[in-house]
Amino acid sequence: MGAAGKGRLWRRGTASGRRSGGGGERQVLLWLVCVCVWESGAETLRYSVAEEMARDSLVGNVAQDLGLSPSQLAARKARVVSEGSEQHFRLDPHSGVLTVTETLDRERICPHSESCALLFKLFFENPVQLIRGEVEVRDVNDHSPVFRKRGVDLRIPELASLGSRYPLERAQDEDVGINGLQNYSLSPNSHFSLALEKGKDGGKYAELVLQKPLDREEHRELHLVLTATDGGSPPRSGTAQVRVVVLDANDNMPVFSREVYEVRVAENSPPGQLVVRVSAVDPD
Repeated sequence: MGAAGKGRLWRRGTASGRRSGGGGERQVLLWLVCVCVWESGAETLRYSVAEEMARDSLVGNVAQDLGLSPSQLAARKARVVSEGSEQHFRLDPHSGVLTVTETLDRERICPHSESCALLFKLFFENPVQLIRGEVEVRDVNDHSPVFRKRGVDLRIPELASLGSRYPLERAQDEDVGINGLQNYSLSPNSHFSLALEKGKDGGKYAELVLQKPLDREEHRELHLVLTATDGGSPPRSGTAQVRVVVLDANDNMPVFSREVYEVRVAENSPPGQLVVRVSAVDPD
């Protein structure tokens, strides 16, 4: 407790003494508790560990960091209490070594958060003392970027203007910082380039940019591969298939097989007799 905590305890003890006769002993007892039970604001134990460390991995040596011998730690009956419902850390009172009780999964403990810290308190019984502790859980690159849909269909008119943009599926990466999603790339092709954009939430997404006119009569479909990459070392990646369906436009005229048809008909030909067969084709 800080000074404010001691003040509240002292006031409650004084009031109790006024309400009941012989409350002096109770007041003295509360005063002793106020003196002995305190939480140091100056001493805060800070450690840093990487996520996915094995159970019982070393966090730090509490005795060494507090300038105490292991025997002093044991004599004062020190123990660690995690803040929250889960007990993440274990203290060996005979050596002062602080370890993790389980493999820490940063994405489960601090989902979608840039920073992740677990708090604990070091409790001494003799004399009573509380010291705050904080363990930063560092991210490791244990997740790859993932597309919610592995395949994307785009329907684009063949007369679409050059420079037209078409948003693509966003990838998700549970890792953060440099280990999170950093870049997109597109498989080589002659019609589209890729532009990277940032959404209102700060997330990155890509857009297809039309660089060369489409011709449905030449290619009815185009198949591309979109790749999302994170910044880990080595980097991880995920892919999605992009199918571009080229929509037909009326950009071709019907064309006859000949420019001029020349035929001869006998004057005594009966009605309904076939004179000539013509044909035309239209690529649309």
